Amino acid sequence: MSSYHACSAKVAAWLEQASLLQIVAVSGSLLVLSNLFMTWAWYGHLKHLAHKPWWWAALISWGIALFEYLLQVPANRIGFTQLSLGQLKILQEVITLLVFLPFSMLVMHQPFRVDYIWAGLCLVGAVYFIFRSA
Repeated sequence: MSSYHACSAKVAAWLEQASLLQIVAVSGSLLVLSNLFMTWAWYGHLKHLAHKPWWWAALISWGIALFEYLLQVPANRIGFTQLSLGQLKILQEVITLLVFLPFSMLVMHQPFRVDYIWAGLCLVGAVYFIFRSA
């Protein structure tokens, strides 16, 4: 048995016995890392490549986004073993806001707005409704 298949078998065995909390923790952690790349790919060029042609910024962003997908695809596959598609999507949106807010303030120097709190509270409501039957 190749080391790849041995590793795949171990991962499959872990996924079968993992608790919901473990699945959410692993999937969520991978989604946080994925979102760091996604946010940088989507918005970092506005600050760091503004002087370059748009197509150059697009190529650089696509290169960064590759790392997003290398983390996001396994995160969603792991999460989907115990989460519904809706739960997975809401988890992703909460993480996106949690990553985007510090990025916008620390990297892009955007001011904090009270609307961020309202948006966060809407997501808390979304989390409640999507997970209440779990």
